[in-house]
Amino acid sequence: MNAKDLAQHSPRAFVPFGQKVAYGIGMLGNQMFPAALGVFMVVLVKGLGFNPLLWGILFFVPRLVDAITDPVMGFISDNTRSRWGRRRPYIFVGAIITGITFVVMWQLYPENGITYNFSYFLGLSLVFYLGLTIFATPYVAMGYEMSSDFHERTRLMAVAQWIGQWAWVICPWFWVLIYDPDLYGSAAAGARSLAVWVGLSCMGLALVPAIFCRSRPTNDAEHLQELSRQNLRAATGRFVNGIRDTIRCEPFRKLCLATFLVFNSFNTVAAFSFFIIVYYLFGGDAGAAGHWPAWFGTIGALCTCFLVIPAITFMSQRLGKKPTFVLSQLVSVAGYALFWFCFQPGRPMLILVPLPLFAFGIGGLFTIMTSMTADVCDLDELNTGARREGAFAAIYWWMVKFGTAFAGGMSGLIMSVVGFVPDAPVQVDGAVAGIRAAYSVVPIVGTLLAIAVMRGYDITEQRAHEIRAELERRRAAASTETCNPDQGSPGGPVPAAVPAHEGDAVSAARPAGTD
Repeated sequence: MNAKDLAQHSPRAFVPFGQKVAYGIGMLGNQMFPAALGVFMVVLVKGLGFNPLLWGILFFVPRLVDAITDPVMGFISDNTRSRWGRRRPYIFVGAIITGITFVVMWQLYPENGITYNFSYFLGLSLVFYLGLTIFATPYVAMGYEMSSDFHERTRLMAVAQWIGQWAWVICPWFWVLIYDPDLYGSAAAGARSLAVWVGLSCMGLALVPAIFCRSRPTNDAEHLQELSRQNLRAATGRFVNGIRDTIRCEPFRKLCLATFLVFNSFNTVAAFSFFIIVYYLFGGDAGAAGHWPAWFGTIGALCTCFLVIPAITFMSQRLGKKPTFVLSQLVSVAGYALFWFCFQPGRPMLILVPLPLFAFGIGGLFTIMTSMTADVCDLDELNTGARREGAFAAIYWWMVKFGTAFAGGMSGLIMSVVGFVPDAPVQVDGAVAGIRAAYSVVPIVGTLLAIAVMRGYDITEQRAHEIRAELERRRAAASTETCNPDQGSPGGPVPAAVPAHEGDAVSAARPAGTD
């Protein structure tokens, strides 16, 4: 690398507050899309008559396509030369595609029939998720590279997650709007109208980081791969090797698997809260349930904003990132267990009791995990000599999205097994008890498995500082060598990479303790 390329790899330690907010507004758009989609998806079964199997397919198939598009997008983003940097052009284009497609794909009419509506929705879902990949993969990678400081990364992600959590405060109220007979004649009509406002608003939010977050130009960056038809074979080989190297990174595999277990065990049962409130607390009368499903989601998100994220940020700077993750997940286990006792017919106020504990699960997960992934990107550079935030963002969020697809399929399977029929006025014996049991048991099991997976994660604050110091030493030496080619660098030749096993280069200086 030359000196100009090295500068591209040296993010500032401190991120100005305005930049944190601009990045966080993008997170609000990034979370509004899936949060709104989760609410709107209920309309497919409760307003358009889709059976649970078709519902599960619509969850699963588009996200399965992400298995291909996410890693490809990560490679393209990592190696883009442009006057606007590697990430911003794709964030801009992806935001527009995703916002417009969201509007169009919800223009569903019951009279068109289930077969037509299923095919129409599935086709546009594929375009929607392609646009989301074009937006989200570079957007997440942008966050990984905005700071080089161990704790500033957590503070950046805390601000982004705090702003993003407002999606989960707002979106539960879409249920109220869609099913309000004074506003819309049917749930399908409500979804068609509301989708216009939601899609265009989310598009505007997602465009903010593309416009306002700073990025260095990469027009003349020499270390990037050539993205051209002539170089397709070589680029494909490097892409495959890069994905292989990313997956081989053991700490990163632990982050991915733990996230898969926590987030997608939660997602498997997330939609059940609506059904439990309506069918168990209010005997199947959606009108009597009123605003309780919305309040349930809103208060949980507010707990995340004003309790969980500040607590996680505080704890991580004093206990370390891994202990904070473990502690936050154990608190959420207590919350999930309490739900079995707090869902009681005639006493809806009790459902609010577990929410502050339950909120530590997902609220703590992404604040910590995104910060830890940025640390892993430094380790990867130490081992490979390359900065590949896009690849890590792609693989990590592919795991999240594939897991969401898996969770959607599991949701339909659980409902089928217990005999729960979403549109039925009365459920068969044991059906509601079955989804109530799943609502507590599935996330508890997933969370405990995630804690076990993270037991061996070993990038502590001290080790992260050692990795960062070694990277800066290499860059300084390479910069000196570039500027004074006849003299060589003061420290001798600078290797392009260290051995492939994580931590070999810093093992001699690594402390005996773990995070």
